[in-house]
Amino acid sequence: MGDQGHGTIAILDVDGTLVDTNYHHAVAWFRAFRAFDVTVPLWQLHRHLGMGGDRFVAAVAGDDVEQTAGDGLREEWKRQYDPLLEEIVPATGAQAFLAELRHAGWRTVLATSGAPEHTDYYIDLLDARDLLDGWTTAADVEVTKPSPDVIQAALAKVGGGDATLVGDSTWDVEAGNRAGVPTVCVLTGGFGEQELRAAGAAGVFPSLVELTADVERSLRCGDRG
Repeated sequence: MGDQGHGTIAILDVDGTLVDTNYHHAVAWFRAFRAFDVTVPLWQLHRHLGMGGDRFVAAVAGDDVEQTAGDGLREEWKRQYDPLLEEIVPATGAQAFLAELRHAGWRTVLATSGAPEHTDYYIDLLDARDLLDGWTTAADVEVTKPSPDVIQAALAKVGGGDATLVGDSTWDVEAGNRAGVPTVCVLTGGFGEQELRAAGAAGVFPSLVELTADVERSLRCGDRG
């Protein structure tokens, strides 16, 4: 179980960071919008992934679409996304990364505003129930990223303390900044290194494999030496 006296918390984003879901989400959103006779380019949908569903529709399609069809679009997105769950796989090195965090004594908590059943599915997919100290779901968050609420909720799940957020999007970095938590990013969500750094990421790594190679240095200092 590692050194449980260790005082540092690893807050982990899920989609695009621990599980390879970003493009499934984009396709599900594309199909949902098409069901309402709205076409939003897939690249634009991808660029907003990491932002919570409560903000997503207005961000990509405007306030009018949110007001007239927001709830219906979110329901349709879930209907389109659920059949894709069986195609989802863990991000490369995700389970080893979680195991190394546990071995090194970090308190580890998932920070997600996703549906509870999706979070449960991912935890089991990662075989991670014994490697986590807690997790959030949509039930714990009133306003989603880039609001800091999900980061604050995750911290509360493990009693608070010094923390580092691991994510894959500029929305993660913004939420971390607003919560006063440094963010280390991986490139597995499709966001570029320069834009993640410009958003304020403390470090950027190709994948979780590189993070796992030196967890202490990577999460405490980013890759700044």
